[in-house]
Amino acid sequence: MDSDRIGLWGTSYAGGHALVLGATDRRVKAVVAQVPTISGYQQSLRPVAPDQVPALEASFSDDDRRVFAGEAPATQLVVSADPATLAAYDSPDAVAFYTQPLPEGVHYQNRVPVRSSRAARRYEPGQWVSRVSPTPLLMIFGLNDTITLTDTRVAAYERALQPKKLVTITGGHFHPYLDQFEKSTKSVGSARLRA
Repeated sequence: MDSDRIGLWGTSYAGGHALVLGATDRRVKAVVAQVPTISGYQQSLRPVAPDQVPALEASFSDDDRRVFAGEAPATQLVVSADPATLAAYDSPDAVAFYTQPLPEGVHYQNRVPVRSSRAARRYEPGQWVSRVSPTPLLMIFGLNDTITLTDTRVAAYERALQPKKLVTITGGHFHPYLDQFEKSTKSVGSARLRA
């Protein structure tokens, strides 16, 4: 392996990790952030109705009490189409993606610790985007992403310094893994960014 040619590719939440690592570790020679989390706080505000925020915050506090009392951490659904059910995601595209049929032998439970939602709500990797430079940055966006929010990513891309490149794909957050997979992966191979 050529340690002078290490690139980093993160997608979704890990797309945010790629921005942070690219800004803090100069051994990384290129960064790809695909449909990245930019602002966990902004992401968490939009799917939660204002009148539901107190209940969400109460669930975080209840989980803390459980853990401090020696109980197992509370869990919630990853996705639910029922807006009255506590879940990490309730958008139709997330529900469709996480409930699709799985290959034989693959086991998945639609559960996640409540504390994961709290941690995601506090995560602000977009603060690091302007510090990725002089490392080349490629950002891949779904134009209709309701999970990691297209508008916050566009604003982050504008704050990023050169060298940078933006590739947009049709669809939302999950399309880079589905019908736009070929375009998203080829865009990485065809990017010619140099520091």
